Amino acid sequence: MVTAALAVTLAACSNSGSTTTHTKHNAAAPASATSTPAAAAAASSSSGLSGTWHGQYGGAYAGTFVLHWHQSSANLSGRIHISNPSSTLPVHGKLAGGSIRFGTVGSYRISYSGTVSGSSMSGHWQLNGPGTGGNWSASQG
Repeated sequence: MVTAALAVTLAACSNSGSTTTHTKHNAAAPASATSTPAAAAAASSSSGLSGTWHGQYGGAYAGTFVLHWHQSSANLSGRIHISNPSSTLPVHGKLAGGSIRFGTVGSYRISYSGTVSGSSMSGHWQLNGPGTGGNWSASQG
């Protein structure tokens, strides 16, 4: 009977130690996930950028745009409608951590680069290479 009681006590202590270690691990994970930009970018990446994004741009041209994205892993594809000059164009891009790069091809070769954080992104755009460009920002929804 003493042997059985000792076995139960040891088992309880083993489970207790395991639970404490597990609890400490879980408590530390959210703090580090929210405190680093890389973790925030990973959250953006895992939740996906697919959907509709509304934004604005300024600089050499100023106006608004609407992006319709589809994300597959780090690859982005879709369509962008820009207000000035008014156009709807195919767009393709890449997501790497918290950085995003995308662009159009055709008569208007517009390239965008910037950062993503949750449901917002911002950066710099260029039309047909360096020299003509400005800043942009967008939010999802």
